[in-house]
Amino acid sequence: MNLNRSRHAPPRASAMIESLRGLGYSASTALADLIDNSISAGADQVDLVFQWKGAESNIRVLDNGGGMTDAELDKAMRLGERDPRDLRGTGDLGRFGMGMKTASFSQCRRLTVASRKGGETSCLRWDLDVLARSGNDGWLLLEGPHEASDHLLDVLEGPNGTLVVWEVLDRMVTPGFSEQDFLDLLDRIEAHLAMVFHRYLEGHHPKLILKINGRSLVPWDPFLAGHPATSSSPVERMQTASGMVEVQWHVLPHKDKLDPGTHESAGGKDGWTAQQGFYVYRNERMLLAGSWLGLGSPRPWSKEEAFRLTRIRLDIPNSADEEWKIDIRKSVARPPVSVRNRLTRLAEDARAHARRVFAHRGHVSPGNAQAVAHAWRVDQGVSGVRYRIDENHPAVQGVLEGAGALLPALKAMLRVIEETVPVQRIWLDTAEAQETPRTGFAGEPAAEVAAILGAVFRNLVERRGYSPSEARARLLHTEPFHDYPELVAALQDPEHEKDSQ
Repeated sequence: MNLNRSRHAPPRASAMIESLRGLGYSASTALADLIDNSISAGADQVDLVFQWKGAESNIRVLDNGGGMTDAELDKAMRLGERDPRDLRGTGDLGRFGMGMKTASFSQCRRLTVASRKGGETSCLRWDLDVLARSGNDGWLLLEGPHEASDHLLDVLEGPNGTLVVWEVLDRMVTPGFSEQDFLDLLDRIEAHLAMVFHRYLEGHHPKLILKINGRSLVPWDPFLAGHPATSSSPVERMQTASGMVEVQWHVLPHKDKLDPGTHESAGGKDGWTAQQGFYVYRNERMLLAGSWLGLGSPRPWSKEEAFRLTRIRLDIPNSADEEWKIDIRKSVARPPVSVRNRLTRLAEDARAHARRVFAHRGHVSPGNAQAVAHAWRVDQGVSGVRYRIDENHPAVQGVLEGAGALLPALKAMLRVIEETVPVQRIWLDTAEAQETPRTGFAGEPAAEVAAILGAVFRNLVERRGYSPSEARARLLHTEPFHDYPELVAALQDPEHEKDSQ
């Protein structure tokens, strides 16, 4: 066999592009790719316009970036024109030189791009129906807009900027697709873009103004960084072969610490449980939202209710694409072996903290605070975990010490309670309601809490010899009364109560 012989074997244009349409973009991820290009071109404002006209509906993306000359636009419209191995600018959000085309083809059959640079306008378009009719005539890149779409270019004003137009939206506007479906799709796209570009949209002077049909997007911060009940770790930096990686975990507040509107918004587009895990960013652009990245020991972690408050920010440089296996849709990231152990340890800390917040409905004592006396303890034995009432709890201990002849009966009653804790029912209710059952007098009238607190206080003072100040100090570190410091402070000395009567 002669290895020096070769044949020219270009792909058939129509068949190749039809195949590329199946890469797996959604409308949201496809539009995010277009916005990446606008940011890389220096744009600080991008306007998306969704126009419903049935089968003639269109979507337009206009930016105020640097624009392109005719030669630059010609290059940008060709598939695979840039080598993904080439060095990119530190702020470049691209990689494969395919994003704008493959993202657009995944949603429409006619892609028109018009660009102005230095006051000169250039316009090229791909039309998949024209390619299909052309047979083997090659990659026919058409000049100018479609004759029925010339008016859409009127918005391209000023010296610089670029307009992308999607028409013949065959992957969106399918038979039976209505205007309401179009509006619902717009809502999903808005939620996705507000998440993906939230770091560009935040602050009084944002890096980017992003509008949909004239309305500015409100950024969605997955970490609730400004909320006083959010817990955050210090930023950890890891030097890798491809650059510096930054990691910081956040444990979001329990539902009881949030108003209903904030709780619903913070749940994100997929809900609290689905949004847990790592949030991977490249140049502050979110690539991946809510994934454990295959980490975990002894087996990869799955998404569980107990860890739903855990969200971890992970920043990688754009020089790390190959090392982290970033795919063409920017929707997959795999940590390299060099950082997996450190990421796992950091995530374990975050998950442990989140579990405590979830289990105690947000009432977690600071690490340097006096330990809280809990009413229940967890015994880990060879036969498994068992839950026991802690007889050293003031409310329990006081009754047992004064029980006299009733002590055996009281201890038998406590043992029956311990052996009949409805663990399975609690687990089911927690999983189905997606929150822990209410405890600690949550939602109960203050008067009821005060009455029970008063009974325990009197027992400590009159039966167990505590001074009133000592009893109050003990109750401030006793479950569940440690959550009611005002009621503890208002407790009256038993002698004072008698005098007032």
